[in-house]
Amino acid sequence: MAIITLCSDWGTRDHYTAMVKGAILKLMPQAVIVDITHQIPPFNLIFAAFIIRNVYHQYPPSTIHIIDINSDTPKTTSYLIVEKDRQFFIAPDNGMFSLVFDTKPDRIITLAVDPALENSTFIASELFAPAACKLANGIACNELGKEKPDLDTRISFAPAVDHNIIRAKVIFIDSYENVFLNITSGLFEEVGRGRPFTIYFKTLDFAIQKISKSYKDVTEGEILAIFSSGGLLEIAMNRGNAASLLGLRADDSVRIEFRD
Repeated sequence: MAIITLCSDWGTRDHYTAMVKGAILKLMPQAVIVDITHQIPPFNLIFAAFIIRNVYHQYPPSTIHIIDINSDTPKTTSYLIVEKDRQFFIAPDNGMFSLVFDTKPDRIITLAVDPALENSTFIASELFAPAACKLANGIACNELGKEKPDLDTRISFAPAVDHNIIRAKVIFIDSYENVFLNITSGLFEEVGRGRPFTIYFKTLDFAIQKISKSYKDVTEGEILAIFSSGGLLEIAMNRGNAASLLGLRADDSVRIEFRD
């Protein structure tokens, strides 16, 4: 049974989600359609990438993920099918996949577009949905377009490393106001090499000097740093709202200094 997920910035008020579901069910009535979220802030690739990288591992092999963020007409945008970890991802070719995956995908295909769709303003229902159904029916992704050697990248996502300092960015704040930074545990260990460190925020009233294993490692109301299940450095508060306390928003900077 095919599983097709949807992740978008369409919201839930309008007709867009229903259009795509209808297009899928018309071609594959037995499909299982899962809404990951349709509450991505409009055009926010970093937010979408964070969601996808944290959830796709939970789905079984051959799951097909339709991700529609910041897409446009085929006259101005190309579209990809990406195969990674035995799953498929369909999305605009806008650099988002370089934020989702830490290693190169197994296959990257530029999706062929029928000239009749050249002026389409909602490609998710007319192109993505049929492509997802073809994949679900066993058609190889390389039959749906041309192979592409590499993904486009978004360099601004990478943290800056300068000797003993990592300058990171806030890439996501969840509904608990936990703050996620663009620092993986691997990068932290590579730069830190087990040395003492301090995490500084734009408000100098707070600093963190250890990595916790659990939110309850600190007393209620205290700020902590922890590596999330997705492997990113997270700033949180035990039973509190870290983002509000620290005055942090998406794209704000956080500095980590290691000491010899």
